[in-house]
Amino acid sequence: MRTTLTIDDDLAGILQRRARDLGKPFKEIVNSALRNGLLAETKAEPHTVKVRPHDFGGSPGIDLDRLNQLVDELEAQDYQRKAAKR
Repeated sequence: MRTTLTIDDDLAGILQRRARDLGKPFKEIVNSALRNGLLAETKAEPHTVKVRPHDFGGSPGIDLDRLNQLVDELEAQDYQRKAAKR
């Protein structure tokens, strides 16, 4: 298939050097680069992430879902203690 492409100057330079170094036609190098790039995309396996659970060791009687409420209560008690000393 014959077509017209606009190739960035930096890529064209790389392709021309590769063609010269390998002694192959520019057209062959371009086709090879496109083919390799497109095939690599389809063959790439998704990166898997392993997640290991961690026990944060909640204390009995403390609901970790209400941790912010506990912090607020402790801050309020601390404020009351400081206010009573004044």
